[in-house]
Amino acid sequence: MSFSIGGLQRSSLLDYPGKISAIIFTLGCNFRCGYCHNPELTTLSAPKISTQECFEFLKTRQGKLDGVVITGGEPCLQSGLIDFIREIKSFGFLVKLDTNGSFPDVIEELIEKKLIDYIAMDVKAPLYKYPLIVNSPVDTEKIKQSIRLILNSGIDYEFRTTAVKSQLSFKDFEQTGKLIKGAKKYYLQKFEPSKILDKALMSEKTYSNEEFEYIRQKLLRQIERIGIR
Repeated sequence: MSFSIGGLQRSSLLDYPGKISAIIFTLGCNFRCGYCHNPELTTLSAPKISTQECFEFLKTRQGKLDGVVITGGEPCLQSGLIDFIREIKSFGFLVKLDTNGSFPDVIEELIEKKLIDYIAMDVKAPLYKYPLIVNSPVDTEKIKQSIRLILNSGIDYEFRTTAVKSQLSFKDFEQTGKLIKGAKKYYLQKFEPSKILDKALMSEKTYSNEEFEYIRQKLLRQIERIGIR
């Protein structure tokens, strides 16, 4: 199985809503977002943990953990993702996937095979701003396709956007809201200038609580529930 694991967090109460979960961090990402808070996972360096070691740990947590969160990096880059999740599901765990949405074919297969129970997709910006935010080539049609798949999936999901004030304007958030119109859950995430990929962003700021609330109120016309993190 080709699956590169960069880290394992043995327990979390925050990453899978309402569940106690372990978190598996995959290596490698096709985007280079400056505010990425897992910069050490963006490249395909040597795996830190073997799949076998990971499975052995999860077996010891049956009945103690509710689920497993697979995040990155970008998990959908991993050619062994389907088989890896199938193995985790065989242990009786719920599975949450974090993704940037650039691999809709993988997302579709996971949904069709009922291998994921929750999916969280980062919607970086309105489509025209994607290359600026992700600092990589991006097929925005694939982003749109992933959004449609998730909206129609029948599984629990959330969309989320990290807000660097100089990158995204109020109008940009309105455009992003239109992109995910009808969504049940959307989170506005405060940019935290700590451990990030692009050190040039360390002096950047996020929106104030009052500004976030203004954005939230605007978007509630199109989205059922909006939270601020």
